[in-house]
Amino acid sequence: MLRSGFGSIRRTFSPARSSCICHARLFTTRQVRPGWEAVIGIEVHAQIDSKTKLFSDTPTSFDEAVNTKVSLVDLAFPGVQPRLNSTCVEMAVKTALALNSNVQLRSSFDRKHYFYPDLPQGYQITQHREPIARGGHLTLTKLDGVVEPITVRLDQIQLEQDTGKSFHDMEPGVTLLDMNRAGTGLMEIVTQPDLRTANEAALLAKKLQAVLRCIGSSQANMSEGSMRCDVNVSVRRTGAPFGTRCEVKNLNSVRFLAMAIEAEIDRQIEVLENGGQIVPETRGFDVAARKTFKLRSKETAPDYRYMPEPDLPPLCLSQTYVDQLAATLPELPDQCRDRIMQQYDLNVDDANTLLNEPGSLVYFEELAKGRQVNIVRNWTLHELFGQLAGQDIPFEQNPVSVSQMGGLVDLVQDKKITGPTAKKVLRLMLESEHGVMPQVIVEQRGWARQGDAQALTELCQKLADAHKDKADAVRSGTLKFFPWFIGQAMRESKGRADPVELNKILCDLLGCKPEDVAALSKKKKKN
Repeated sequence: MLRSGFGSIRRTFSPARSSCICHARLFTTRQVRPGWEAVIGIEVHAQIDSKTKLFSDTPTSFDEAVNTKVSLVDLAFPGVQPRLNSTCVEMAVKTALALNSNVQLRSSFDRKHYFYPDLPQGYQITQHREPIARGGHLTLTKLDGVVEPITVRLDQIQLEQDTGKSFHDMEPGVTLLDMNRAGTGLMEIVTQPDLRTANEAALLAKKLQAVLRCIGSSQANMSEGSMRCDVNVSVRRTGAPFGTRCEVKNLNSVRFLAMAIEAEIDRQIEVLENGGQIVPETRGFDVAARKTFKLRSKETAPDYRYMPEPDLPPLCLSQTYVDQLAATLPELPDQCRDRIMQQYDLNVDDANTLLNEPGSLVYFEELAKGRQVNIVRNWTLHELFGQLAGQDIPFEQNPVSVSQMGGLVDLVQDKKITGPTAKKVLRLMLESEHGVMPQVIVEQRGWARQGDAQALTELCQKLADAHKDKADAVRSGTLKFFPWFIGQAMRESKGRADPVELNKILCDLLGCKPEDVAALSKKKKKN
């Protein structure tokens, strides 16, 4: 880390993160409080997923030792010259095309001047006047959790270099600097003020993440800083002109983004209802207090003293180049969601889970080949994802391979093990039996399904004799005790009893009609 000289610091983070869960409230109208309306725009800075930085050959990295991925260009030593990374240009063009933006065949770079320790040049190279793309839009639909479809317009998409990272709280009175991030390529994606609630803003951020990951232009991981969101928030009386906006910065998760917007909306309404005025300023968000706080007065464009970048010529693209990149775009999230919902009979929540959790859709589709989709859906989206969430493991770190999970699904599909047994096998593959096929686990532990009719009959008769009062109650029509016998039999067999055979034997033994038992089961599930 940089300070007056060089020091060091270990950077830590928690890899666990919520799996595509938006904690923002679902509003039923676009009003935030009776008589008031919020106006929200978002500025997204997405790190471009390239091997080297925007203007140097320095490798990009995450969580490397501090100040080990830095070059003389990144540190702005005298005499160095920037050289534009063509991969960053390609990723920005593909992003623009995916977001319905108009790619500009001619764009240029500017110097944005401000002085801060993590900006070694004293200016940032960006595209203020002539960005690489203008316009575009994203649509939030009912499938995204909004009441009516909302089209969020984009203002522009521009290329710019990232800054270093400052640490103010490691040593009293000293700012430590890690320059590994300095010069990394960014796409700044700016929306129009078309959002009206925190929920809409959160959904937009999630959808933008899905698009960026789909086309491979950014990992868009907010917890790691590869996607950062600043929000501009103002409030107004319903139907009145736009109010004074404040910017809330440094939001590192979709959940905190939604919380910060709600807090800032509440603050501004309270100020105005008490006769005060909103002052344009840049604010931070205190997660513990759930309040925003002032960072500094709001800068304006003249404050940055923009000037053309003299060391970089205009960026000129051909229409042929743009058309070739358009032809390489993959299936985009909205198209993909419609397809997988129809192809695999998924509900919208399951489809969004597969789209929002990196790597899970490929995993699911590979697993579904040649297998019953309903079984794959249950054991992947419900059991596997549920156990991963229970152990705080993100899907990217899922230790169960497709072949292992496929073997487990095959055992269930072929009725060689019961559901309770399959859950135990899955837990072992997650916790200790890494890489071990489920067939081996079942054989080693003798967990194969028990379908011997005579053995199950003896087990059921033993239970009926031991609990004669409950057995007699079932025989006289009190079916509520029937599931109790099923549970006891499964417990006695350690989850290995064939449920179909067990159900048939108990019906015969206790004088029940299978259709009555089935109706009881359906009623319990409904309740």
